[in-house]
Parts: sequence; structure tokens; C-alpha cells
Amino acid sequence: MSKAEKIFEKVMSGKSDANISYDDVCNLLTKLGYAKRQQGTSHQIFARGDSYLNLQPGSDGKAKKYQVRQIREELQRIDLHP
Repeated sequence: MSKAEKIFEKVMSGKSDANISYDDVCNLLTKLGYAKRQQGTSHQIFARGDSYLNLQPGSDGKAKKYQVRQIREELQRIDLHP
């Protein structure tokens, strides 16, 4: 199982939303076909079709819990897998 698949499973499980690296989430979205667009120094916007995800890292380098939840909901909505 690749690292992207492991991160995907972690995101989709919903069991450890507060313990997922921001960089891992960004890499996963890129591998899933989302285009990254920089906005400012702290925010990243990922776009795929009409779907947009606005992310920013927490102070500890982890993805924010509510943003991981938004990613999971979006991936479920469009039924996307690595």
C-alpha cells in the first residue's frame, strides 16, 4: 500500500483527524488530481472541477481537524479514490 493510500484511508476513517500531517494531506490531494494554487503564505487552495478546498496548517504542522473532515466529505461526495 502506497503512502497516499495510507493517508487516504486515515482521512476516510475519521478516527485521527487531528493527527494527520498538513503536508501529507496536500500531497494526497495533488495525487487525486487537485490543482494547488497558492494564496498568501499560509493558505493553499486546491481545485478540481467545481470543487474547492481551502486549507491552512495548524501551528503544529498538522492539518486542522475541521479541514480534514471537509476533505473527507468532499471525497465521499465525488466518490474519489487513489
